[in-house]
Amino acid sequence: MRWLFFLIVVFAVLWYIRGIKEVEPPPIEESFIGEPVKALRKAEGYEETYLDAIEERKKKMEEQLEKGSGG
Repeated sequence: MRWLFFLIVVFAVLWYIRGIKEVEPPPIEESFIGEPVKALRKAEGYEETYLDAIEERKKKMEEQLEKGSGG
């Protein structure tokens, strides 16, 4: 009798678990840290443009050094 009761409880728990739907988490931008994440994503673009500008400036300086040294 105990085994029957145990099996009924186990099957009831499994049936309940099967019926629970997985809730997907909201996108990170819509969560409580959404604003800082948006700011970081925006800063990624600035970082790329800054690094590109530094690289361009470096090339120009090297060209000027070559012209100035007569190379």
